Amino acid sequence: MRQVRVRELTSTLLALLLALSFLSPNVDDAASATTSTLNWTVYHGDAQGDGVANGVASVDTTAAQWRSPVLDGQLYGEPLATAKAIFVATEADVVYALSPATGHVLWARHLGVAVPSGNLPCGDISPQVGITGTPVIDTARNEIFVVADQLRNGSARHEFYGLNTASGAVETSVDTDPPGANPTALLQRTGLNLDHGRVVFAMGGNYGDCASYRGRVVSISETGGAPEFFTVDARAGDSQGAIWMGGAAPVVDANGDVWVATGNGSVNSSSQPYDDSDAVLELSPSLHLIQYFAPTSWAQDNREDLDMSMGPVLLSSAQVLLAGKSGIAYLLNRRHLGGIGHQEAALNAVCNGNIDGGSAQLGDVVVVPCVNGVVALHVTPSPAKLSVLWRSPVSGGPAVIAAGLVWSIGQNGVLYGLSLRSGAVVRQLNVGAAANHFPTTGFGDDLMLVTTSDQVIGFRTVSP
Repeated sequence: MRQVRVRELTSTLLALLLALSFLSPNVDDAASATTSTLNWTVYHGDAQGDGVANGVASVDTTAAQWRSPVLDGQLYGEPLATAKAIFVATEADVVYALSPATGHVLWARHLGVAVPSGNLPCGDISPQVGITGTPVIDTARNEIFVVADQLRNGSARHEFYGLNTASGAVETSVDTDPPGANPTALLQRTGLNLDHGRVVFAMGGNYGDCASYRGRVVSISETGGAPEFFTVDARAGDSQGAIWMGGAAPVVDANGDVWVATGNGSVNSSSQPYDDSDAVLELSPSLHLIQYFAPTSWAQDNREDLDMSMGPVLLSSAQVLLAGKSGIAYLLNRRHLGGIGHQEAALNAVCNGNIDGGSAQLGDVVVVPCVNGVVALHVTPSPAKLSVLWRSPVSGGPAVIAAGLVWSIGQNGVLYGLSLRSGAVVRQLNVGAAANHFPTTGFGDDLMLVTTSDQVIGFRTVSP
């Protein structure tokens, strides 16, 4: 027992030392450092959604570098960046490119008429629903991809677009609604990701799970063509199983496999066949199911609307971390998820509210997006164990790690910089209320990018 305890303490100490290596110098000390441009082209920075802005030594929050003009439509997605521009998309179906130097609009592309909220059977996005999921950028193609909910001839539909990043010109357009689906019952909430020449994203239902829908993973070639689908709750008579993950993008691993977390399905008795709900799914690049994990409580979770609503976390230890509305975190064997009830470890009561959105991970520390205050978990690979390092004293959205701090945007309009060691509030400033329930910061072009309900704010960052 003493040896096990020593290993646990050693592992925790290593995690804290790793965190300390990212602590930022004073802004004044860093002012003379050489700046560098950082691309941030997908939700939480990379294909696995790690949420770490490497190469950022400090963030100057004493004053904003710039604040964009008020944009047309509310902002639900994370801002993205390349070496030449900042990109953001709105619920008015407008994609913007902003100047990294000033925040001024370089170009704006209006893709159509957004769907009035009153046209949908339920939901909590108002007054219109347009582009909700975070776009993705392929820098090799100079193309940004989005999915827009549009009103055409009085009917709602979801259209996939590829736009030239230099001009906003439309280069690709594909109808992405699944055959036979009711588009008004579908919400494209997840971020988009790239997978070897294809764009992957997911769909779920509107807030309230009204009307009939099925959760979908969608894959479309970057050059266009017919979309491919994976369907949750696919049997006749089944429904729901939303894939929304609080706005996180499907995770794409080195093999091109796609990882998603699913919400509650319509099957609410364990005596009935399992329906892919309340789970983590690993799909092949062609969207065939490879393996899955669901807790033994999956049928009860269906009854109680306890979605798996956090993006899966792929750990370097060949493990997977999964959590959701139940407040339980599960540690899984990545090579053998095991089906129903085969977790390696579980931790109850991670927080007393929902866990929604993407995480940030640094070594064996994972910052989990509890909506009433992010929580840092320590992962012990062997023997498998999860433990709480700290709980944030303030509420906020999904966090990212930069300059030794954990950055989170609160619904109260406050941007927090939390200590990676303790969760204590180190930075705090009012930026303006967000429309999005799960706002998250982006980085790029030597900036930290923060969204309010209808503006982007840039704060200067400095590299080591």
